[in-house]
Amino acid sequence: MALGIEQNNRTLLDTLHRKVTGPFGSVEAAESLGLSRERARRLLAYLAERGWLARVRRGLYALVPLGAGEPAEWREDPWVVAATALAPCYIGGWSACEHWELTEQIFRDIVVVTGRGVRSSSIEMQGTAFRLKSLPKTKHFGTRNVWKARVRVAVSDPTRTIVDVLDDPSIGGGIRHIADVIDAYFAGEHRDDKRLAEYANRRGNRTVFKRLGYLVEALGIESDTLVHKCRAGMSTGLSLLDPSSGRKGRISKRWSLRVNANVARKKSPS
Repeated sequence: MALGIEQNNRTLLDTLHRKVTGPFGSVEAAESLGLSRERARRLLAYLAERGWLARVRRGLYALVPLGAGEPAEWREDPWVVAATALAPCYIGGWSACEHWELTEQIFRDIVVVTGRGVRSSSIEMQGTAFRLKSLPKTKHFGTRNVWKARVRVAVSDPTRTIVDVLDDPSIGGGIRHIADVIDAYFAGEHRDDKRLAEYANRRGNRTVFKRLGYLVEALGIESDTLVHKCRAGMSTGLSLLDPSSGRKGRISKRWSLRVNANVARKKSPS
């Protein structure tokens, strides 16, 4: 239960509710309330101690709805938390696969691709686990905005999601799961062969073309033009189909891949 609050601070809290959306810090609070940054910092700490704000992480807070029955248990939408705390960023990997209904599998962690440098690939905020992938802001393309609790959050579009998980299979749940995702992508409304090749080229990792071309053939997907583009764009040298699966397995000379994981096949690639 939130504790009592003086009228002056209640007025400031009401102002925050009117002017602020999503997690915020002392800078945003100072601008919204016309206070010094130090005064705003002390106010936020006070309101958090009284249960009127929820701490997202150090120096970052979220407004607790005034009608919340258990303020101490209230949590901000995890996508909103990520969009604010890890900006510039977008929701990607298996989380984007779930959003676009490219998978029926449910993952506990939320994948966030951030332009920030990260010390660890995982972080927890407000009880939610986030899987982090660091990527320069110049490589943040192919995203769409969705609205979460009045906050605009970027998520990789279906095609960019495919490129991302082929670039780094670990954020796609491994190559076997990625094969199912690709099968769903090509069978559904999001399929765009031309854009897929363009995105792969723009991403700049030529191994993406290897994995994509191999899986397209392994899954029996009809797209001669895309396969041709994959062959033209692939890198030289031997790569792993799934970097997390060790270095054992047959070699596909056609795709310069060590096939170190099995995927469901409708026909065998040559």
